[in-house]
Order: sequence, then structure tokens, then C-alpha cells
Amino acid sequence: MEWMRRPASVGEAFQDVITFPVSFRRLTLVSALAALSLTARPAAAQFFWSPPDFSTPPLTDAATASALGLPGASAAEIRAGLAWNLRAALNVAALQCDFERTLLTTSNYNATIAHHDAELDTAQAALLGYFQRTVGKGKAGQSASDMYNTRIYSGYSTVQAQKGFCQAAAAVGRDAIFAERGTLHEVARKGLGSIKKATVLAGEQFYGTPGYDYVVALPSFDPKCWKKGVLQPACHQAWNDKTGAGKP
Repeated sequence: MEWMRRPASVGEAFQDVITFPVSFRRLTLVSALAALSLTARPAAAQFFWSPPDFSTPPLTDAATASALGLPGASAAEIRAGLAWNLRAALNVAALQCDFERTLLTTSNYNATIAHHDAELDTAQAALLGYFQRTVGKGKAGQSASDMYNTRIYSGYSTVQAQKGFCQAAAAVGRDAIFAERGTLHEVARKGLGSIKKATVLAGEQFYGTPGYDYVVALPSFDPKCWKKGVLQPACHQAWNDKTGAGKP
């Protein structure tokens, strides 16, 4: 083989000694770059082999007013509602999703409210103004604003769909922390739909929702089916029929 031949001279031997490490370093560099490309590539998800499709079109002003419960809102109030609802969604994610630290939901939320504090202050004032305009000034408007805040937080809280919600909120949260100041409402316009969609349980595109779809088939607990703690034959057969026991 070519790489096993004996060098014809000391100079050639010296050249071979120098060439091998360079080639080896190149191979190592190529391998390292290949590994880096694999690790740097965004993972499909923390929870799914093939994640559910949470994509949604950007919200229009009309859709926003309806979806966020702000009928008759002005353009400025709609922008405020978008930013404030995104803040609520990311806050819920920070509280619910810290079990998976790689999602960075807590740090995303903290960075978002620090980076977009001016827009969020403006949004809060605008929403209070909306409720004082539509419900009434003073205590009535303040009370309506408080109830609205409670309602939107509850709207982003989920149990069975927690994994999908956390994944979607983490993705939008990353967009929020890199968005320019004053544009949080645009991030919300593009991302709130996917977060809301993710509050409904959705499983693997290929594998469904294993575990969530599992139903335990129990025998009848009708007193007529039991005698001295023993399931009677007719009821036992009905239970077997339900579970498919004994079928090929």
C-alpha cells in the first residue's frame, strides 16, 4: 500500500513525518466541523421525535380583537393587547416549563421584560385606557382590567398539553429577546397563534400521543358480577370481550 512504502531518503522521510500530522489535523478539523454542524443545528424538539405542527398565520387586527377579547379596540390598543398577551404567555411558560431547563423559558421571560420594558409599560396603560373607555372610568375600568389580566393568564395555562405549549412558548420567547425595542407586538402578532394552538393537546406527527390515549379497561363493578370477591363467568367474559383477551 502507498502509505506503507519505505522513504527513499532522509529528506523524504522528514517530509512524510511532517505530512502525516498535517493530514491528521485536517481530518480532525473536518470531523470537528461535522460534529459542530450536528450540534449547532436546532433540535427538532426536547419532547418529540416529530413535533406537532403549531404554525399559524400572523394575526390580523380583526382577528386579534376577537381572539384577545378586545372588541372595538383601536389600532394602538390592539398593539398593546398583543404585547401584553405575549408577556402573559411567556410568564406562564416561565412558571410551568422550568422542568426542562434547555428551553430557557425563565431567562427568555426575564430578558423580554427587561428589553421591552418601555413597550410593556405603554401597553399596560393603553389596556387600562381601553377598559376605562369601554366599561367605565375609575373603579369599574380598573376592575375590568384586573379581570382581563386574570383571564388571559388562565387562557395560557395547560396541563395535558404542557409539553407542546412549553416548546412553542420557548420558540417565540427566543424571537422576543432578539427583536428590536418597540416591536414586541409584531413578535406577538406572528407567534401568539402558535402558542395558543399549542395549549390543545397534540402528539407526535408519526406516533400520536402514547400514554395520553391509553385507557384502562376495568371489569364491571356491578354487585351482580361478584360473589365472595370473585368475578362471575358471564361478567368475566364481558371483560375479556372488552379487552380483546383470548383473541388471536
